[in-house]
Amino acid sequence: MASRVTGEAEYSDDTPLPHNGLHAALILSRKPHARILAIDAARKVLVEYEELPAILSILDAINANSYHPNTERCFRKGDVDLCFQSRQCENVIVGEVRVGGQEHFYLEPQSSVVWTMDGGNEVHMISSTQAPQKHQKYVSHVLGLPMSKVVCKTKRIGGGFGGKETRSAFVAAAASVPSYLLNRPVKITLDRDTDMMITGQRHSFLGKYKVGFTNEGKVLALDLEIYNNGGNSLDLSLSVLERAMFHSDNVYEIPNVRIVGRVCFTNIPSNTAFRGFGGPQGMLITENWIQRIAAELKKSPEEIREINFQGEGSILHYGQQLQHCTLGPLWSELKLSCEFSKARYEVDQFNIQNRWRKRGVAMVPTKFGISFTLKLMNQAGALVHVYTDGTVLVTHGGVEMGQGLHTKVAQVAASAFNIPLSSVFISETSTDKVPNSSPTAASASSDMYGAAVLDACEQIKARMEPIASQQNFTSFAELASACYVARIDLSAHGFYFTPEIDFDWTTGKGNPFRYFTYGAAFAEVEVDTLTGDFHTRVANIFLDLGHSLNPAIDVGQVLFSPFPYQFHRRSLYTGLGWVALEELKWGDSAHKWISPGCLYTCGPGNYKIPSINDVPFKFSVSLLKGHPNVTAIHSSKAVGEPPFFLASAVFFAIKDAVIAARAEVGSKEWFPLDNPATPERIRMACLDEITAGIFSSDFRAKLSI
Repeated sequence: MASRVTGEAEYSDDTPLPHNGLHAALILSRKPHARILAIDAARKVLVEYEELPAILSILDAINANSYHPNTERCFRKGDVDLCFQSRQCENVIVGEVRVGGQEHFYLEPQSSVVWTMDGGNEVHMISSTQAPQKHQKYVSHVLGLPMSKVVCKTKRIGGGFGGKETRSAFVAAAASVPSYLLNRPVKITLDRDTDMMITGQRHSFLGKYKVGFTNEGKVLALDLEIYNNGGNSLDLSLSVLERAMFHSDNVYEIPNVRIVGRVCFTNIPSNTAFRGFGGPQGMLITENWIQRIAAELKKSPEEIREINFQGEGSILHYGQQLQHCTLGPLWSELKLSCEFSKARYEVDQFNIQNRWRKRGVAMVPTKFGISFTLKLMNQAGALVHVYTDGTVLVTHGGVEMGQGLHTKVAQVAASAFNIPLSSVFISETSTDKVPNSSPTAASASSDMYGAAVLDACEQIKARMEPIASQQNFTSFAELASACYVARIDLSAHGFYFTPEIDFDWTTGKGNPFRYFTYGAAFAEVEVDTLTGDFHTRVANIFLDLGHSLNPAIDVGQVLFSPFPYQFHRRSLYTGLGWVALEELKWGDSAHKWISPGCLYTCGPGNYKIPSINDVPFKFSVSLLKGHPNVTAIHSSKAVGEPPFFLASAVFFAIKDAVIAARAEVGSKEWFPLDNPATPERIRMACLDEITAGIFSSDFRAKLSI
């Protein structure tokens, strides 16, 4: 950790090139959709295009019926049509939610160094990636080599957040071709603009909903069409769509459900994984129609949420039954700790007394399923060596990217052998040490690699037991030496696969998740209605993390990082950026002043990420006690992605403040507010005498989706 704070830790781009090494750069297309007619590389690269009609947004794709093949998915529960046709639904609402994308903005850009060995018979690389095995696979494919002759190593990366799961592989592949052909080392490190323009972002979504409910606010039926913008290749877009559909109930009991999803084919760079992997988009669509139900019935959103909560034994729309559901206790503890009724009253009083500044509050719950939704990826390997001096070397398939994975894995090994943490060293991730590893993603790495390391440690301990039982050794080093003398194997390969998960898309039923991580958040904001500027006064978060492996790391995942380069991408701040600050502006029908298919917001100069000024004035994170998770390593729970959506409490608190501002001019009807709720959008939504002559009360600001 100290080396990362001081800047001494080395990353991919720090790898020194030998004197014969080459730097490579990418030549980018200048057209979103075109046929290449000629490439002139005699003096410099010139590309001649025949420009073709381009599809640049979800709306364009729907109008053109442009979808990636075989990507339609459907969930059904109950009978939606019958419910709407009967008189059960006393109220029905129809609408749509537009969800903006988001740039990963890892501080270390995409980077890869490739070199050959043994006269070109082997290819090695150091890459900034969450998935070294994918680099090994794709480079071997590009070069026509067996995977056994290609090695990818990753010591650490400077942030990933999903953006280095698949999209980093083509950077390594691009560097590997000249390296292999010229038999010289080649390095590619993208600059920020290029990185943002070509590597893909969080998927934008469009949700079209029809919801039926009673006068009390009980939801009876949901009919949802959901689309995401996959871009020009499928990448992970189908899996992202599927998780969005899995999470389109958030935490609510809905007897009748029909969800149909499609991946849109467009001519922008392929979008990819990002923290939450579609789950937050699905939940944000849900919370928007929950808010609308509250507006229709003139009740608080929190009241609507509470009467629709799932509980122990609830059957979800894909057939999985909830077990060990802690939503109720979490919600109650949060409501008590933030004194919600008092906060609501004080905000209302403030709004009565202030014309141009308004405050808002909101409480939002979340339920996040833990496991890769593709069953085969739920496996992990590890290699553990015990040395005669009592130290332990651990190599596993996970990648350290500032989330504390190596620390947790080292804790597991230290606990297993009952030795100090300082006696455990985590080596680099390398495909020639632990093969066929899944990407470090889906919030499952601590569960899987921790269990794999524990398996290896238990094997070694079982071999050591006969020696250990012969006498009382004064130290682990003395025991290890005695085992060596007795010719005991002190190395082991550990393996783990997630049990009891399965899902069948032909039936739309199964158990895709091993367990769920629950959370709830409260936020209070203050908005300047004349400028749209806002600040978060209070943010309180409650999480159920079972028996946390390392509470400091887990709270840090939500709040602050121990590593300065990771500060802006802690879970809450990443979520805050998504819902309120970070806007991607593409050259599409909404932004015709930008060249078609080009990303305008391709650097920190015009892409706003959270900073220290966006930290809430008061911020607390609490962990629910007394609820161990019996299905994971040492009764813990995953923490990486589940808290992300809780930042939406800030978004809905902003909307609560805007509702108060609109009430000043007598406007009480429902209105759309898309994310990100930037100051521009907030200002335009706060109706007053100034805006009255410019646009109507149902005005919707343009958004690239």
